[in-house]
Amino acid sequence: MEQDHTKTEVCIICGQEKEEGIRIVSQFICEDCEAEMVRTEAEDAKYRFFIGRMKKIGLQKNA
Repeated sequence: MEQDHTKTEVCIICGQEKEEGIRIVSQFICEDCEAEMVRTEAEDAKYRFFIGRMKKIGLQKNA
């Protein structure tokens, strides 16, 4: 019996479960959202959306 060792995490941007992405502090951002954020200009309406989602990343005090 084969076991699937694929680990999925929930992206803080899109809310979907994905396998590939990055971790910033304790939060996961999928590779699709990461790529879209990099391409988004500051004048784009999505920019504010991304900033709002990124605020979920809590930096630990006194770390």
